[in-house]
Amino acid sequence: MNQLNHAAAAPAWLYLQDGTLLKGKSFGAKGTCGGEICFNTGMTGYQEVFTDPSYTGQMLIMNTAYIGNYGVADMDVESNSVKIRGLICRNISARYSRMMAGDSLENYLVSNKLIAISDVDTRALVQHIRNKGAMNCVISTEYSSPEDLAKELAKVPDMAGLELSSEISTKEPYTVGDENAALRVAVLDFGVKRNILTSLAERGAYLKVFNAHTDVATLEAFQPNGFFVSNGPGDPASMPYAVETIKGLIATNKPLFGICLGHQLLALANGIPTFKMHHGHRGLNHPVKNLVTGKSEITTQNHGFGIVPEAAKASDKIEITHVNLNDDSIEGIRMKNHPAFSVQYHPESTPGPFDSRYLFDEFIAMMQ
Repeated sequence: MNQLNHAAAAPAWLYLQDGTLLKGKSFGAKGTCGGEICFNTGMTGYQEVFTDPSYTGQMLIMNTAYIGNYGVADMDVESNSVKIRGLICRNISARYSRMMAGDSLENYLVSNKLIAISDVDTRALVQHIRNKGAMNCVISTEYSSPEDLAKELAKVPDMAGLELSSEISTKEPYTVGDENAALRVAVLDFGVKRNILTSLAERGAYLKVFNAHTDVATLEAFQPNGFFVSNGPGDPASMPYAVETIKGLIATNKPLFGICLGHQLLALANGIPTFKMHHGHRGLNHPVKNLVTGKSEITTQNHGFGIVPEAAKASDKIEITHVNLNDDSIEGIRMKNHPAFSVQYHPESTPGPFDSRYLFDEFIAMMQ
């Protein structure tokens, strides 16, 4: 199945906050976009990554050499639209070869109005970001001079201090699963991935998903057996409203499970501050050690913020349950006197390893 003629693609430019300027080829939509640059080390699963709400506001480098070679399919989305702000890659495949695919990646990006640049040496660019740290950037098919691109870059807000969950959280509550299920879970939606909801529903839970600003009384009115605090984008330190809600949920003494942003918010609710990481963790191959069992897990990750290790170690309210084997960052905590726990990584992991799906089982068992 042939895609658009990428050999004749228009030029595009990538401009970084440190003055780096790269020329490549345009694919997807035309125009100019900006956000914080980050990179994902996964070799597959690009559609799931693009639609992950946690990537809202990010300019994403896919580190794999080819992208688009298996097209796109409706079953591979994690939300109702593409959430990344822009895409940077090395090569876009001229063909896709999966029978289940419904369209080409390029057509998908055009229909989602996503601006992208290819023919960039992404591995060199990833090394640059790894050394220099996360920074803002712009992609443009309209501007080529550093002066014009710098003006566009100046319009891009910094991720530190940025609250994004209010933008993408569900506006109206909705339910997932069998309403006759034995267990009910109230989900606080800061940008929840569909497969997290599926993972809970498949284990016999009936879910009601609520807007990020929902109060404790409304969540309790659903008569849940437990609460789930979702993943999402932005700076957790900019979300005091969510921290206060989680303190109220902890006070109910019902089981609570948080993932990614939910992990950071649970830490903040226990007085443990968060910080912006140098360049974050994003990929399908990050090793994490479970300190309770002694086993290691290969995990899927996507975060640019973490919880302060020294504060977590000094806390008398929580214990550390998981650590990253690459950099010793805190990947999991649980409260000592309440049935609340969280992990920084993504156990639903589609695509990715299944090593961590036991966490959903543990949450179900806590509610039972």
